Amino acid sequence: MTAGNVSAGGTAAGGAIAAGVSRADGMSAAGATAARPMPQARFSAQARLRALQADIMELILERELEAGDPLPTEHELSAVLGVGRNTLRESLKVLQALGVIEIRHGFGMFVAPNSFDALADGLTFRARLSLRHHSQEALQLVEVRQALESGLIAGAMDLMTMEHLAAVEESVLRMEALAGSGENFVEAAAEFHRRLFEPLNNEVLANLLGVFWQVYRRVHVEVGAAEGVDLLTEAAVHRGIYEAVSTGDKVLAAQRLHGHFDGIRHRISQAISPQR
Repeated sequence: MTAGNVSAGGTAAGGAIAAGVSRADGMSAAGATAARPMPQARFSAQARLRALQADIMELILERELEAGDPLPTEHELSAVLGVGRNTLRESLKVLQALGVIEIRHGFGMFVAPNSFDALADGLTFRARLSLRHHSQEALQLVEVRQALESGLIAGAMDLMTMEHLAAVEESVLRMEALAGSGENFVEAAAEFHRRLFEPLNNEVLANLLGVFWQVYRRVHVEVGAAEGVDLLTEAAVHRGIYEAVSTGDKVLAAQRLHGHFDGIRHRISQAISPQR
């Protein structure tokens, strides 16, 4: 990206950037009145970084950059945003951690590709933390996933082809084979749920389901939820869901999905109940 483009983009982004710099220098009178008392130096530093991060994201949007597109250099961003290099780098590191940008050392900065890694890491941490402090996040995440899948299964069934059904049944057969050998089938179960919703062709949903499975796998290990689980019964539960889907019974499919997650939540509750 050339310096000329930076100047043009800087003009287009002028309002947002000017507002960001103003926010960085201090709060408006109305904002200061509404905010809770806080040490001024601490508040100013936090406000400046948040404002700068917002301005960088706004710049990406205003210049219509897409995933994989290069960002202006640090020097160009410093000039456009009116901030020092050290402050800029601090905000860029935060945006990289959030999955907004990607810093490739020796190559530059780019708009990050679609990734839910930061969300998965954050939710996994919150779920594991909840297990240690008798709170409900791990169970609430299961409830969210329960509502998501049981609520969307009817739409997925409307679009399901024979090929989709065959793929779902293949996952069931894999689970049954593993259960028969006494082997855990967490990965096969994840594949089963992913294939159930493939007909929707919804990338965000697919990523969210992947996030929930990453969280569940970690919680599964954390609480030892596999202990005492009847693998053959678990495989049969998935077989039941498949049969409801294959016969086109949307109500039964939703009910069986809902009941499946009730079982998961019950096992997590049992695992952490001695700590309460």
